[in-house]
Amino acid sequence: MTVLLYVLGLVLFALGLLVSIAWHELGHLSTAKLFGIRVPQYMVGFGPTVWSKRKGETEYGIKAIPAGGYIRMIGMFPPGKDGRIEARSTSPWRAMIEDAREASFEELQPGDEKRLFYTRKPWKRVIVMFAGPFMNLVLAVALFFGSMMLLGIEGPTTKVGGVQKCVIKLSEKREKCADTDPVSPAHAAGLKEGDKIVAFNGTPVNDWNNLSAHIRATIGPATITVERGGERVDLHPTLVTNKVEKKDADGDVVRPLTYVDAGYLGFAPKPEVMPLSFGETSDRMGEQLKAGAASVVALPGKIPDLWDATFGDGERKQDSPVGVVGAARITGELMTIDAPPQTILVMFMNLLVMFNVSLFLFNMLPLLPLDGGHIAGALWESVRRNVARIFRRPDPGPFDVAKLMPAAYVVAGVFVCFTLLVLAADIVNPVKLT
Repeated sequence: MTVLLYVLGLVLFALGLLVSIAWHELGHLSTAKLFGIRVPQYMVGFGPTVWSKRKGETEYGIKAIPAGGYIRMIGMFPPGKDGRIEARSTSPWRAMIEDAREASFEELQPGDEKRLFYTRKPWKRVIVMFAGPFMNLVLAVALFFGSMMLLGIEGPTTKVGGVQKCVIKLSEKREKCADTDPVSPAHAAGLKEGDKIVAFNGTPVNDWNNLSAHIRATIGPATITVERGGERVDLHPTLVTNKVEKKDADGDVVRPLTYVDAGYLGFAPKPEVMPLSFGETSDRMGEQLKAGAASVVALPGKIPDLWDATFGDGERKQDSPVGVVGAARITGELMTIDAPPQTILVMFMNLLVMFNVSLFLFNMLPLLPLDGGHIAGALWESVRRNVARIFRRPDPGPFDVAKLMPAAYVVAGVFVCFTLLVLAADIVNPVKLT
């Protein structure tokens, strides 16, 4: 059964990956057609074609390797200064430029002269190239809001899931009580599993962070009101000082772990799955985007640790970059954990959210061959033409992005090397959910 669930996780991730890629390319396709650009191909995946069908002027298909996708637009780059597309040179750099230029004019047909990508106004080209990453952002937001507001996330509540019998410093990471350990205030006051704490010193509490803040700020006698068997009961514990994990202003445990002295009651909150409000979901979505952007910026600095974890004896850190294979393995593990189906579904949807956020952020980098590189080229062309118009100079014409292809090959090479490194790490030393 465990193997079947693991395989189910792999299949679901593959489907989610295909949908995310197809959705991305649909953004490019729809806006390109909207602006009259001819699109001969819309493909999901790379490698050999598994299935394809021509509808109108576009061939739609799925390829064997679900690691990306593309649409082919006629005339991505303008012709050279001599107006020729097939110009050649003995220079390898020049050959790269002309190869790219020629490829952008493959399948050129009569009447396509007015349907070339480079002939569209810069703002239209920006929209076409931005539409792909934007679709990933839209999908990420839709999945996140759907999972958070309709299903919710598992979190601590004011219900008592268990009572600690003695006071143990959390910094000691010890579970069993010793004979010398004092009795915990919760146990001494008669707090029981299943109780729901509704007030602390007469102040109503309705969430764990609120209750936790009251407990940490109190040392000495206190009154807690609990609901037990349909009745409200007042208990009178005497809170003590203990070494507990430091939390930030949002109530989240600070990483790396730091321990501070604070008030201690001695019980474990019962976790429950709770839907979030629109405002709470919006805040969390903002945090996801900030964390994703920070991860992209920090990516180069993580390469040495990733190399050491792959080819040395280093530890694979939980925040280490993960590729398609690693994410698929995590999804497989996710399906086998002992958790409510609702929690597993939310975690799976959040994996797809993170994947789509990553697609959005990476593609917005102003580097060719990424979408952001073409956007940067169109914006630079717009600036040049507007400056020329203001100073009444001749129109400089379209910006020849093809001239940047040597740099694009370097960027593509770096991405390929990084992808292979992550793939090797995901195979020999994977990040594990458990």
